Amino acid sequence: MAEQRQSLSVALREKRWIWPLLGFLVLWAILTALTARFSLSSLTGVAQSAAFLLLPALGQMLVVTTGRGNIDLSIPSTVTLAAYLTVLSSSGSEAGFGVTLVLVLALGLLAGAFNAGLVLLLRIPAMIATLASGYILATATLSVNARIGSFAKPPLLAWLATGRVSGVPVMVIIAVVATVLFAVLLGRSAWGRKLFAVGQSVEAARLAGVRVWAVTASTFVLSAVLSSLTGMLLAGYASGAFLEMGTPYLLQSVGAVVLGGTLIAGGSATAFGTLLGGLLLVMIVTTMQVAGLPPGAQDILQGIVIIAVLSVAGGRMGRRLS
Repeated sequence: MAEQRQSLSVALREKRWIWPLLGFLVLWAILTALTARFSLSSLTGVAQSAAFLLLPALGQMLVVTTGRGNIDLSIPSTVTLAAYLTVLSSSGSEAGFGVTLVLVLALGLLAGAFNAGLVLLLRIPAMIATLASGYILATATLSVNARIGSFAKPPLLAWLATGRVSGVPVMVIIAVVATVLFAVLLGRSAWGRKLFAVGQSVEAARLAGVRVWAVTASTFVLSAVLSSLTGMLLAGYASGAFLEMGTPYLLQSVGAVVLGGTLIAGGSATAFGTLLGGLLLVMIVTTMQVAGLPPGAQDILQGIVIIAVLSVAGGRMGRRLS
């Protein structure tokens, strides 16, 4: 019996995605009991909301995995500016969508490179650096906002953001494919092993021949690119852009990463857990909305849940290091 308990404890530590999965199932059962109509088909909206959250959450996961308290606070501003660029540049044709995609990707590359330069070259803490770059991007958004007219949504963008395949939202399919790709990237590639090594110990990784600066810079770039793509897809879904469009993705991207089992201290991450963490977070919000809580209370409860998870993770980390 003792050996079984020990093996179960080891399994729960190694497969941290089990916890958000259990939380999701519990909330699903609660909502089903409360509403008497929350069925499998009702999860489509939850899954679609979580799908839009997944891309910036995966980028946040990569940045957090580098350790040293690294976090990307520029995600909301990147999402919003990308949405405005999408509305501004789209001509309603597939050729126009190609131009939009290039602009959005360029924004992500430039924003990510700028963040990486602040952190790695100027030695500014990531939290301060990305917050500052977020303000710069927000100012650029205000400039673009003055030039916004009507939005001619390209058919391909509309299909990606709102289309369905056999009843399944295309965004959900995109989220699943992205999760698989990043799971393979983290678990099967040399880059993934280098990323974990950097997060566990920068000095050890450097002595092992890992180019720490290149690995760290790549996470900031990927985070910004994924956020830019999210902004483009959100513009297609909402048929426009607004100034607060990216705001929810700051708390929620961190929440999905933490709830999914990625270690906030760095060195370990799970793409599958991040997907489940996003689903759990959206389910928490849905439960609070069904309960009739005001938006401010919803934000407070989300923060409390994230703090609780962080405190438990911090306690475990402290016991591991002692």
